[in-house]
Amino acid sequence: MPKKFSFDSFLVHKKRMTAEKRKEVCSQMTKAKKLAGLLLAALLVLTMVPTAYAVTQGDIENLKDDKKELKEEKKEIEDQIYQLRNDKEKAVERRALLDRQIELTVEEIRNTEAQISGYEALLVQTAYELEENQREEEEQYALFCERARVMEESGTTSYWSVLFKAESFSDLLSRLSDVQEVMNYDQGVLDNLRQLKAQIEEKQAYQEQLKGEAEEAKVELEEQKNDLDVQRKAANDLVAELQEDLEMTEQLLKEKEAEEAEIQKQIQKKEAELAAQMAAQQVTWTASSGGYIWPESASKRITSPMGSRNTGIPGASTNHKGVDIGGVGYNTTVVAAKAGTVIISEYSNSYGHYVVINHGPGNTTLYAHMSSRSVKEGDVVSQGQAIGITGSTGISRGAHLHYEIKEGGVRINPLDHLPGYIKAW
Repeated sequence: MPKKFSFDSFLVHKKRMTAEKRKEVCSQMTKAKKLAGLLLAALLVLTMVPTAYAVTQGDIENLKDDKKELKEEKKEIEDQIYQLRNDKEKAVERRALLDRQIELTVEEIRNTEAQISGYEALLVQTAYELEENQREEEEQYALFCERARVMEESGTTSYWSVLFKAESFSDLLSRLSDVQEVMNYDQGVLDNLRQLKAQIEEKQAYQEQLKGEAEEAKVELEEQKNDLDVQRKAANDLVAELQEDLEMTEQLLKEKEAEEAEIQKQIQKKEAELAAQMAAQQVTWTASSGGYIWPESASKRITSPMGSRNTGIPGASTNHKGVDIGGVGYNTTVVAAKAGTVIISEYSNSYGHYVVINHGPGNTTLYAHMSSRSVKEGDVVSQGQAIGITGSTGISRGAHLHYEIKEGGVRINPLDHLPGYIKAW
């Protein structure tokens, strides 16, 4: 009578096999799994990715929640822009709303980029965990194959055959105890295999999910970048339209001059407050005595000088309060031209995002039309420290940096402190 093996239902194709065939199949499957594991391990080594990561699925979910809030605010802004689309009297207000819309789109882009980075990190982490699970599965499967081989070679082909060989009742009890231990042990191996298989399938499914979401995020990122270009053009075109309308130009210049005058009053007030704090020894900062450096390092093109000018733009101010530095785009870092204390960091309809730094009694620098600011009022900054990013916010028709210097409370020509500048007006 041919021997039977009690684990046939769990072995290859659920049929009886010779010991040699079992060993061959186990060996082949083990080799295949080792190869897959080695390939994955090689990939991880080539990408030089560590086995510990800071990103979690929860981090990505938080980013998604933040994006929902951004979309809600953006929708509100877009509704307001639409309502003002034909109201020339509120064109400046519409321009401010367009600037805010652009800011929100930039935040969305950063959020999406962060999500993509998170997906990439999680994909590598999941690949590593998957490789670990597959290695464990390989070890458990090899253990199971070895267990089956030993039992067949030893002739222990059936638990029942062992029990039927009992010569007495006490022998039966002894044999039953031994069989139970063997059954528990083998069942534990099978349970581990099932659990590992489930974990592997779950991680493989998660891996595919991450890949799909990462691709969707990349598509969305390109759409957001295209939207940003369209929004920036719309904002610049609005200013151009205003300046080509003589009636609106006159109104725009009046509003701009009035706001800039108010800003100068605010600067004087903030300077006085800072001086009072210093006198009361509430602020330990000392006035900067050094010279000025360029407020950015990407360009030395001066597109508009200080004072009387002819820009060719109908209605443009002929009394320019500072200089415009062009060739900077929307991603150039703006730095403090001199060490000092930030006394103003806010948004205005005319200057857009702007920062004013006090360098001592009557000595200030102003940086305007930035796309974003990275300092706040009260910050003490060193010379060359980043304070924002260039842009075209406020009454502006293209990316540039408006730069002013005051000494002794009076504006001076910044060109005297911008060595190597290139005249481009």
